[in-house]
Amino acid sequence: MYQASSVYFICSFAAIGGGLFGFDISSMSGVLGTQAYKRYFNNPVSYAQGGITAAMPAGSLVGSLVSSFLADRYSRKVALQVSCVLWIVGSVIMAASQNVGMLCAGRVVCGLCVGIASSVVPVYQSEIAPKEIRGRVVSLQQWAITWGILISFLFYFIYGSSTVGGGANDPNQPESAFRIPWAVQMVPAIILLVGLFFFPYSPRWLASKDRWEEALQVLASLHGKGDVNHPKVLATYQEIEEALRFEREQAVSSFKALVEPRMLKRVALGMSIQMWSQLCGMNIMMYYIVYIMEGAQIASPLATASIQYVINVALTLPAIVYLDKWGRRPSLLLGSFGMMSWLFISGALQQYYGQPNTAETRTPNNSDITWIVNDNRPVSSAIVACSYLFVATFATTWGPVSWTYPAEIFPSKIRAKAVSLSTSANWFWNMVLAFAVPPLLTNINYRMYFIFGAFNAAALVHVALLAPETKGYALEEMDEVFDSGRPAWKKYKKSNRLEELERQIEAGNLKVSVPGGTGQTTTNTGVDSNPATKEVAVNEKRTEL
Repeated sequence: MYQASSVYFICSFAAIGGGLFGFDISSMSGVLGTQAYKRYFNNPVSYAQGGITAAMPAGSLVGSLVSSFLADRYSRKVALQVSCVLWIVGSVIMAASQNVGMLCAGRVVCGLCVGIASSVVPVYQSEIAPKEIRGRVVSLQQWAITWGILISFLFYFIYGSSTVGGGANDPNQPESAFRIPWAVQMVPAIILLVGLFFFPYSPRWLASKDRWEEALQVLASLHGKGDVNHPKVLATYQEIEEALRFEREQAVSSFKALVEPRMLKRVALGMSIQMWSQLCGMNIMMYYIVYIMEGAQIASPLATASIQYVINVALTLPAIVYLDKWGRRPSLLLGSFGMMSWLFISGALQQYYGQPNTAETRTPNNSDITWIVNDNRPVSSAIVACSYLFVATFATTWGPVSWTYPAEIFPSKIRAKAVSLSTSANWFWNMVLAFAVPPLLTNINYRMYFIFGAFNAAALVHVALLAPETKGYALEEMDEVFDSGRPAWKKYKKSNRLEELERQIEAGNLKVSVPGGTGQTTTNTGVDSNPATKEVAVNEKRTEL
């Protein structure tokens, strides 16, 4: 059977799992402004709409917590295929919804899929990719999310709002305005489900199951054009083998390893990064952008929102291209500062130039909001501009890094479990905010922007003090980065062990024993190629850490 070997293609295709998250975001924001949705589900607002929206992240929270069991036992690839089946089932339930309860049930099932996929996709990508492009390919998860948001929203906007019946404002708009798009969203899951049969297992997962020959073949396919004797393949194989041997010699269960003091700090950091990615305020801009644009009283809310989704897609691309050059830490720091600034400015503009939406200003198109900026186009334009700049800042910084960073900082033994905990923090706060934002928009209005601005300030301080740079290091080298004893703001400098291994193998100075008896066999003076001696040296070095 054909098996894909291009790292970029594999990681790009796997990122469709992230695209499903984007589809679900737009499946709500795209219908909130349509009369068909409001009429059929009795115009849910405030807590009612919050409950519907929160059903998906509630399911995602559960999905992310069980993802490590599926990923560790059945493989990263099979876990993704399970998530695809759940998405298809959830989409069918949503499309056939007869009431709010059934709609919420469908969103919970879709959420289970998104929770599993959002946890497993970054792990699969990080274990497939070489360190030089790891940030770039894991960032594809976020880019796929943005594409899912855009494609789904435009489909809703063009089909549901502009074509079906008399458009979004037609009081008799047929139910197909939301049923057909909810059914169509299962298509990418079907594509991913089938395509994964032609993709390799993670070599690090294969190694953890002692399927060493398969692991070597996958590494050769990915990094050596099929050559198992390629120096890079042998060096990576050696690093994986040594790291796995060391973990097993510790005789500590993966669950116990999660709460060891030195690892618990990393778990807390990964969960915090995902928490801040939600508390930064991006949910306001994605789930409820229609309400914000209605309050700004400028142009069509749906059309204005669609521009924001285009910005989200376009501005994620620079991060994908340059993240492995400029690093994770600067992106997080600059992103927090920028988003904090735009939220404070937007909140101040609404505070000083806005007003309650009273009977005199209320219209059929803005009846579901309580605070507007009326007849002041410059201020309305500034509020919309701040929204766009906020999204642009998130897209180039926290969006991709919040998925990349947690996926690369943990050792193989606990990676799937630790990433599932990190992602569960994302979904917990996603669920809380999805439920809380409509009442916040209703009851405290512009003050909500100040709250999320303060969260960004807290994230800025947290990252500055506790998040070290991770670019350029192999997954097996992260213990040295985090356990070096240096403050997070001081870069850890060392010779790259993986590159040194590759040089020694290429020069014929080092033998690597691999399944089937292949591997470099020439030795030279200056390098101890005795496996027993080398093993002792490696274990002593790791123990010191």
